Amino acid sequence: MPTTSNWLQVPWLRISTGDLATERKQAVEEGRDLAGLEDEFAALATSEIDQEEFQTRAEALLDAVQNAPTVAGYAYDEPSDLAAIQAARPASSLPSCTLAEDELLDHALGAWQGRSAGCLLGKVVEGRRSWQIREYLESQGRWPLDRYFSSQADPEVAKKCGFNLNRTGLYEESITCMPEDDDTNYTVTGLVVRERHGADFTPADMARAWLGQIPIMHVCTAERIAYRNFILGIAPPESASFRNPYREWIGAQIRADFFGYANPGCPERAAEWAWRDASISHVKNGIYGEMWVAAMLAAAYVLDDVTAVIRAGLAQIPTNCRLAEGINRILDLHADGTTEQAVFANIAGRWDENVGHDWCHTISNAEIVAASLLWGEKDLGRTICISVMPGFDTDCNGATAGSVLGLMLGAKAMPAQWIAPLNDTLVTGLAGYHKVSLTDMAAKTVRLAAR
Repeated sequence: MPTTSNWLQVPWLRISTGDLATERKQAVEEGRDLAGLEDEFAALATSEIDQEEFQTRAEALLDAVQNAPTVAGYAYDEPSDLAAIQAARPASSLPSCTLAEDELLDHALGAWQGRSAGCLLGKVVEGRRSWQIREYLESQGRWPLDRYFSSQADPEVAKKCGFNLNRTGLYEESITCMPEDDDTNYTVTGLVVRERHGADFTPADMARAWLGQIPIMHVCTAERIAYRNFILGIAPPESASFRNPYREWIGAQIRADFFGYANPGCPERAAEWAWRDASISHVKNGIYGEMWVAAMLAAAYVLDDVTAVIRAGLAQIPTNCRLAEGINRILDLHADGTTEQAVFANIAGRWDENVGHDWCHTISNAEIVAASLLWGEKDLGRTICISVMPGFDTDCNGATAGSVLGLMLGAKAMPAQWIAPLNDTLVTGLAGYHKVSLTDMAAKTVRLAAR
């Protein structure tokens, strides 16, 4: 097997005790029987072991987990290959998309705008906990959140709450565009791959695009490990599972959007395109998160009810998976008349924002996105603010919620309070796309759309 020991001098690429803690939690959740491996997990849960020995043993342990059997009676059916995923979906149907070219453009632009606004709102508090967000806003008399964050704050409160008041361009006083962020970099990457390789692009095309367009230190968690695996000669789909503790984290879910934008009214095809992307770095629910979001976006061209859009997304993932269970729980709470405060207390009671695995997992954040769409009542500002206030992966959730609702509403219905500060400008880290117009990106999306 390939070795990663030669990466020892690159701290962000070596295996850590934190990686192993995440691996254990991930393996338990996906039903692995770790009975014969628990002693080694315990032995390696210390940094006192010689680093080279630690790496060798950690690599062997990660490999052993992949070979561990599933526990008897595991409740879920969670394949990673496309044919098996499609076989496990519920039946569904949607009306055809009959939008004229100008209407498609309006919806696509709304999506790009909503994604940018939601991402920017959450970007300034990425990594902050819910109590820090609330305390910071309350100190300004701005709770609950209803606009971009302000830097006009008591420096001591800002320091206590982990806010960097010098982050130019993220606060309402200094916004001039949507600055570079991985959430929007990946949206543009999807467009670039579709443009270069056509509608039949492959997982290998996606992997090559990463290597050519995105520097390795601009990616993290599952994407970082998949990137490392590409360099080691490990191709998709093995690149997603080889020594990758983060295989169900949110990274694929944030890469879904272009695939939905470019498949108006066709969630099945949007989800299939999303699978081609997700399968290079994720498995199981990590893949389903991207398929769910892409399918929602494709359906949002032809549906005007948020619940119907969420269910259209669920129709493209296995019925009996943990992600479907989590989102259906949120739908049930909404149908039962649960309050906004109670639904987010429910989420926080099952997922601990102080644990990295929970904070960055696909399912915890998908539940927040679903809840923000449902309780946001088709109001862009309310929706993205609800998605950010609970903490967890704030910029990702704001971007996804804003993207879905922006596509549903269309650019003509987008509130100027959120869109005008962007100045129709997106900055990315991709060669050839360092500064682009959101309007131009929407027009290119429509030209590339499969209809």
